[in-house]
Amino acid sequence: MKLAYKITLGVFGLLGLGILYLGFILSNTDDCPTSPMLVSGSEKMKAVVYRCYGSPEVLEYTDIEKPKPENHQLLVKVHSASVNPLDWHYMRGTPYVMRLMSGLGAPETNSLGVDFSGTVVAVGKDVTKFKPGDEVFGGATGAYAEYLTISEDSAVVMKPANVSFQHSSSVAIAGMTALQALRDLGEVKPGDKVLINGASGGVGTFAVQIAKSFGAEVTGVCSTRNLAMVRSIGADHVIDYKKQNYTQNGEQYDLIIDMVGNHSLLSNKTVLSPKGKMIIVGAPKGDWIAPFIGPIGAMILSSIYDQQFELIMASLRKDDMQTIGELMSEGKLTPVLDRSFSLGETDDAIRYSEKGRARGKIIIDVI
Repeated sequence: MKLAYKITLGVFGLLGLGILYLGFILSNTDDCPTSPMLVSGSEKMKAVVYRCYGSPEVLEYTDIEKPKPENHQLLVKVHSASVNPLDWHYMRGTPYVMRLMSGLGAPETNSLGVDFSGTVVAVGKDVTKFKPGDEVFGGATGAYAEYLTISEDSAVVMKPANVSFQHSSSVAIAGMTALQALRDLGEVKPGDKVLINGASGGVGTFAVQIAKSFGAEVTGVCSTRNLAMVRSIGADHVIDYKKQNYTQNGEQYDLIIDMVGNHSLLSNKTVLSPKGKMIIVGAPKGDWIAPFIGPIGAMILSSIYDQQFELIMASLRKDDMQTIGELMSEGKLTPVLDRSFSLGETDDAIRYSEKGRARGKIIIDVI
């Protein structure tokens, strides 16, 4: 056997062992530790935390130490929060590659939840943009709690007076995703034909309304039971996916926002206009390879054809939060709320979210 052949086999063997070892490290899940004792005399608050990866059973509704604002931070009394798929992906630590960021074996951060709305109760000495009593909304880690802290320069803005705490608590991740998908990646223009696949879900209900506010002609795809709701929030056309395949209806669209992934990229390509774009929100279910298939396929197709296929990774931005607040204040955007749960029922809220049947947003009423 030639030396070069032996070396090649050795290299691939070592690479294979390395991949197996990495897979073992990423998928390893530590046992849940005992809840730590609170510091004697510290102020307490109720919160939902998780100390290990797993199903909603790992969530604890418990007492933890109440945070104190640093010099540049606000202390917010949370009135309402909302559930996103991101929350249960972190809870489960899946897909496993997420654990490179969230923690190997067990989560490095125990708090959960992002979307919130509440009242500022204290500010750090360097804060100039907010004061106690201000009603605010935004996105910050640890929203499933009675109080949270957030930097005044982060994704937190004043809540419009004509918008409820529940409605404003629902917008941070889903609203930001819809806005950035349509405006930044989709570059939607008045008159564009936009199709929203998954129009009745959290991101979808925002996307329908935001696309309409930009002057687009919107087609919403959803199930039979949600047709009337999607039409009521502004969709010009609705398609019942149980009765009609939008990739075979002969129409062409300038932009497709896809939250579902129930049709291949090649099938979507056939209904995109020659210079059209498809924005993929989320990824196929799976712990290992499945979440990467869409992004890889999108890169390949975009390099071959004039049409563009992109995966969005939305980011929380203060100015975009302000934009969404203005749309709500002007009546151009009204969050669709499915049902609400108490803070102590967060595990049930997560279970409901994981079923994928929610119409709009799921709310956690903290007070």
